[in-house]
Amino acid sequence: MIQAVFFDLFETLITEWKEGGKKASYSVESLGLEESLYRREWHARVNERMDGTYLDHPSVLREILKENGLPIDEQAIKKIHEQRVFVKSVAFENIDESIIKMIENLKALDIKIGLISNCTSEEVEAWNKCLLPSYFDDVVFSYQVRERKPNPAIYLIACNNLNVHPKHCLFIGDGGSDELRGAIEVGMRPYQATWFLPSSVSDQLYGFPKLKQPMEIIDIVKEKE
Repeated sequence: MIQAVFFDLFETLITEWKEGGKKASYSVESLGLEESLYRREWHARVNERMDGTYLDHPSVLREILKENGLPIDEQAIKKIHEQRVFVKSVAFENIDESIIKMIENLKALDIKIGLISNCTSEEVEAWNKCLLPSYFDDVVFSYQVRERKPNPAIYLIACNNLNVHPKHCLFIGDGGSDELRGAIEVGMRPYQATWFLPSSVSDQLYGFPKLKQPMEIIDIVKEKE
């Protein structure tokens, strides 16, 4: 019997993409870094950004500038930070109706609903302003608990918060951060959410059942009763 369904956030419940492009974007040109160098430095810090090692987004920018021998322009950093917060907030607008319908159906079945997201503080500033929080029984943001997917601890924290055993839980995610493997290793039943992904991306992940539409989750829950 399924007691809880845990969801990833970006590209599972909300999406940053529309018609093959980002809904919104920003530039770090004012920092004086070449784009390729910035991206390399940014991605090299992904684990520490997600697990809360860095206190905030500006501190990451300062370190990148310092390590590359560039002056730290606080005004430029402040502006870029504000732009990033805005860009991330766009994904929380106009949430797909099929997502809301699926969640409402889960609530009607008396299924607990949780969120497990690898994220930084600025990425989810808009969370409390969107439609989703009222449906969720618990939310686990990686930067807050100092753990990240696919590490077992973050899934277990989420299960403990809802007082459920992993074997009675589904985990739904697009598959980033190796999250589906992490879920199955703690005993959850993982499914890949592909509704926001182009087939060229979703087809690269093997070994996990794929869901094409959110309402398929309701069928799975009912089958496991």
